[in-house]
Amino acid sequence: MRLRVHPARGPLAGEITPPGDKSISHRAALFGGLADGETEIVGFLEGEDTRATLAAMQALGAEVERRGDRILVRGGRLHAPNGPLDLGNAGTGIRLLTGALAGRPELRGAELVLTGDASLRARPMARIVEPLTRMGASIESTAGCAPLTVRPRALTGGHFELGVASAQVKSALLLAGLSAEGRTEVVSPAPSRDHTERLLPAFGVDVDVQGLCAALQGPAKLTGTKVTVPGDLSSATFPLIAALLVPGSRILLRGVGINPTRDGVLQILAGMVESGAVEVRRVEGGAGDEPVADLEIRSLGPVRGLDISPELVPLAIDEFPALMALAAVAAGTTRIRGAEELRVKESDRIAVMTTQLRRLGVEVEEAPDGATIVGGAVRAGRVDAAGDHRVAMSLAVLGLVAEGPVEIDGADWIATSYPGFVDDLRALGAEVEVENEGHVEVEER
Repeated sequence: MRLRVHPARGPLAGEITPPGDKSISHRAALFGGLADGETEIVGFLEGEDTRATLAAMQALGAEVERRGDRILVRGGRLHAPNGPLDLGNAGTGIRLLTGALAGRPELRGAELVLTGDASLRARPMARIVEPLTRMGASIESTAGCAPLTVRPRALTGGHFELGVASAQVKSALLLAGLSAEGRTEVVSPAPSRDHTERLLPAFGVDVDVQGLCAALQGPAKLTGTKVTVPGDLSSATFPLIAALLVPGSRILLRGVGINPTRDGVLQILAGMVESGAVEVRRVEGGAGDEPVADLEIRSLGPVRGLDISPELVPLAIDEFPALMALAAVAAGTTRIRGAEELRVKESDRIAVMTTQLRRLGVEVEEAPDGATIVGGAVRAGRVDAAGDHRVAMSLAVLGLVAEGPVEIDGADWIATSYPGFVDDLRALGAEVEVENEGHVEVEER
């Protein structure tokens, strides 16, 4: 699928509710499948990645029922699936599920294969295999990548100090700790997302959080509960950036999760835009005491380039493609360092964004752990998402301020996390065409 985004004819305006948080949706589906009893999930993200995690839990024996905007998951006792568990492109799904299954008592003696698409099979899995093996897990990788073969068996808790700030690695160890004997402690070198630590108590499992250390006592059972998933800040970033790019715009984003372990994008924007351009109004919390807010965004003037603090990188890691798009038109230079983790996402986001921005005439210097971007005019052109949903959406919002139409190949990847992205952009006033197998869909006027 190809998108053709035309330069905005006027300010963007309107109100939208972003899709459910991807990270929390993964965890709600997984925890619901592990838990005894019924879990009700409201606001679940119906994206390809999260559906893959939900389907994996079904294959393992969980019952799933959809009732309007709610999903009911009845979990508890799992059984070996009939074949490999295909997680598609879901890195969160495969890493967390590997930890959760590594010691699961009712699956001991079974052989479970976890795999995914070509992109997922190229992503590093040794970062979870090595510490899980130290707990006693039996996991075979394929040259450090998926497919992973897991043979569940008895585990023992322990103390783990991570080399990188990774919520996926931390969560995989904590979930393995649910089936392990003794205490499992995970220490991160810097803050990382704490959705697992916030959500497990809602399922009846105490998590002890002291600074950068998260710990739990195993074995522990999960009990079904109700989970309300807030809007995804990573997805909300795209219409947010679009409103900042297009002069005179004013939009409202409803019910967005602003977890302090991932609100780095808001902190970074505070240094790039005028005070008051992004107003945060707290509202009732979501799942696991997740903080939630309505965000009002107004374009109040030129965006400024910024030297982004490396300390903020882990708190905004998924938002950097969009921030790089914003930097492409910012006044001055934006420097990003300490972001080498971007190279092992759905794509090498540093290399891909550098290449695609250059195609649009943007001056970019690539670094091993980031990039230096000189803001200026953006040309019309044709770019490629390179199999990455966030790259596709970042280039799409940049097209709103290009000198002519920007065409994005591979835009079908957007369905991974934000299936309604095009509809939401159009609702705000953007002109976007969708070309699919020769058919061009143009918004009715």
